Amino acid sequence: MAYPHVFQPLDIGGCTLPNRIVRAAHSTGAVGEDLIAYHEARAKGGAALTILQIAGVHPTSPTDIPVYTDRVLPLYEEMAARLHAAGGKVFQQLWHGGAAIEQRSLSNFQQPLAPSPIPSPMVGVVPQVLTTTMIDELVEAFAAAALRCEAGGLDGVELHGAHGYLIGQFLSPATNLRDDHYGGSLENRTRFLREILAAIRAETSPGFPVGLRISADDQIEGGVYPEEAAAIAKQVEPDIDFLDVSLSSYWRFHRLLSTLDEGLGYEVPTSEVVTTAVEVPAIVTGRITTLDHAEHLIKSGVADLVSIVRGMIADPELVAKARDGRESEIRPCIGTSVGCVARFMVAGKMRCVVNTAAGQETRVPFEPADRVAVPKRVLVAGGGPAGLEAARTAALRGHEVVLCEMAGELGGQVRMAASAPPRSDLGAITAFLADELHRLGVTVQLRSPVDPDVVADEGPDELIIATGTTPRRGFQISAPSNPIPGAHLPHVFTSWEVLGFGGRASIGQEAVVYDDTGTFEAISVCDALMAAGAEVTLLSRHEQLGAAILYPPATVEASRERLFSGRFSFTPAVALREITPEAVMTRDLGTYNERGFDADTVVIVSYHDCNNELADYLRAEMSDRSDAPKFTMHLVGDVNGTNSIMAAIHAGARVGREI
Repeated sequence: MAYPHVFQPLDIGGCTLPNRIVRAAHSTGAVGEDLIAYHEARAKGGAALTILQIAGVHPTSPTDIPVYTDRVLPLYEEMAARLHAAGGKVFQQLWHGGAAIEQRSLSNFQQPLAPSPIPSPMVGVVPQVLTTTMIDELVEAFAAAALRCEAGGLDGVELHGAHGYLIGQFLSPATNLRDDHYGGSLENRTRFLREILAAIRAETSPGFPVGLRISADDQIEGGVYPEEAAAIAKQVEPDIDFLDVSLSSYWRFHRLLSTLDEGLGYEVPTSEVVTTAVEVPAIVTGRITTLDHAEHLIKSGVADLVSIVRGMIADPELVAKARDGRESEIRPCIGTSVGCVARFMVAGKMRCVVNTAAGQETRVPFEPADRVAVPKRVLVAGGGPAGLEAARTAALRGHEVVLCEMAGELGGQVRMAASAPPRSDLGAITAFLADELHRLGVTVQLRSPVDPDVVADEGPDELIIATGTTPRRGFQISAPSNPIPGAHLPHVFTSWEVLGFGGRASIGQEAVVYDDTGTFEAISVCDALMAAGAEVTLLSRHEQLGAAILYPPATVEASRERLFSGRFSFTPAVALREITPEAVMTRDLGTYNERGFDADTVVIVSYHDCNNELADYLRAEMSDRSDAPKFTMHLVGDVNGTNSIMAAIHAGARVGREI
């Protein structure tokens, strides 16, 4: 067996797991049948244990799963039946947010509750201090919720004591300032947790699994550090059946669910201080995306179970494919957090950059199941993510596909983005798609631009144009009709030239980058310039770094910390007035105050031109000629003016499924 440790069964209390891959609790925004279908797909894909997203145990901390009422029982009964039939087990994470609950979740502008009057930095509401009577009520609520989970057929529960929620607020000396028997010493700070565990044990059946999730380091000044987290775990170990070790809190949100800025398994060095201190089965998490990595962690003794969440959002069949020796067919998570974490935080619904079906399993199949009765000849112009995804999807459905790419390699602008020092993981998705085209027998022609003659020679039934965009020179949205004076000087470059595509930039000592778009393009340019030894000043039309990127606390904050740890400065809300051989002159937006910044290297990151010349010509040709070729034309990806890997992949998948 390729992964002997991963595929060893494990007992947790009275529950036997068929393997060691867990999916830690995470919010999706799905409810009812959508929630069940989402988890069912991943249980069918081989996950041994699903821990359901937070369930509020008390009306003062409500969630989509109302575990404080018997109304939840039909959901649990259906969830348990479906996941058991799929071969998996299911636990419920029991939660109270304490101070870390959004005001919109509370009725009548009620204050959130907490051990001390410390606001959560993400909420900003001073909480009401819990009295001992209120604490007793919450202890009973946790126990009643656990009993309800058992009655509904679930296999176990996990207490959420991590990430700065209520239990974690009691545990951390940074948020627990009480002077009664619930505060001060470690024994006092764990009292609330120990009372909850005792109450659950008294209510539920012997052998019903009860575990704890804890942050190895809550990343708060004066808070819990790994050695103290280990001491907390040891203190409650007699009353738990498993320990789930995570990292951080809302004080440093991006460390909860880090992006590709962090290395794979970034939480493990901190977590193993805690996991190795206990004898009960322990779970680790944090950008672990392959069974090879999981096998190593289990074999080394760092953990007994490994959580793979985002990897199985990207490919719900990850475990089964790896078990069957089909690792090359696993669609990779690229770790941007834009589709999963950020979209959930902004829109309340989780999606995935690389998997169009994630969170929509009741409506969108992971792979298209409908093969066409009459195959068509499909020509794809462009080998970036949109073209690659369209070609793969069309080939899966049985079409005869030819893909032409003007460059000598596939990948498009993802290949450029992945060349920036911290963002190489982006290239995993286009590498996967390229491998899939080879597996599926798609004809790929490199260094082959598509023009009307090529279209006529190929004679496609369907033409997919995914030719992307090209940087503009001298354009800024603040003065769209006025070219930037000095933009064509020899020391002024585009992002492509800095990253080594379409020419190379000569990088000096003092670089100024102008960010017109608020995306990762400018951030990547800054990283590349700093890696080359330049001191970088980032000027932006926007008020903050990465302003156009969804939910910056999750997606941009790691980049901000990295950039500001080097020779870097940021100036917001400016437009370019002029570029001279020695400086960049700006005007403040709104006030028109002028400033100057010394620069021997200048990079302008603005909106690109859409490469739609082929589409425009063919539209005119087809409308003017009676003998024009009879094909249907589709434009996908950045050629439509978008600037997003997610938009490109989803558009390519949609077209490939429709033709």
